Amino acid sequence: MRTVSLSGAPREHVGKKDAKKLRSEGLVPCVIYGGKEQIHFSVEEKQFKPLVFSPEAAFVHVTIGDKNFTCILQDIQYHPVSDHILHADFFEFTPDMEITMHIPLRTEGVAPGILKGGRMITKYRKIPVRALPDAMPESITLDISGLEINDNFKVRDIETDDYKILLPEASFLLGVAVTRVAVEEEEEEGEEGEEGEEGEAKEGGEEGAKEGGEEKKEE
Repeated sequence: MRTVSLSGAPREHVGKKDAKKLRSEGLVPCVIYGGKEQIHFSVEEKQFKPLVFSPEAAFVHVTIGDKNFTCILQDIQYHPVSDHILHADFFEFTPDMEITMHIPLRTEGVAPGILKGGRMITKYRKIPVRALPDAMPESITLDISGLEINDNFKVRDIETDDYKILLPEASFLLGVAVTRVAVEEEEEEGEEGEEGEEGEAKEGGEEGAKEGGEEKKEE
């Protein structure tokens, strides 16, 4: 699993006034919980860039003074207008503790259904996964090379004993849907087939009429 390192400083005071002062200085008020006690600290906002502006999942290594913490980002709050980070919560974990993370869902291969005019529909970019830290996947990859139009992947199609996906087994993940283009192409092919059959029938009828006419003439 990818790891992002953050270096913070302990907060001397905790409260709205102190948090506002930190933000004005380009710092983000943060808290670590899950261990023996909560740790309040602040981090420069620019340090969050590789953590929040990336589609990749990551563990977080937080250093505060001479103490180190292995965490996951549990929650983050943004300003509704400026999008600046207002606050971040981290959860400290140990190697023998199951944790929950949102893991990217990826695809490999080319779906035949797309080549035939279908459209890929993806419901989830990330899915909630629970596992021990060592078993937590960086991403989950689905091979779509066998998907025809109207085929899909659901949670139950992912077989693994390493982690648990925290969604119902029948949850739709992604699939190839039929499009108007694909429907029109099928209708055109059907019409061409019908026209061919009608043409053959017509030609057959004309030939039969000619043969019948010639026989009558000979009589």
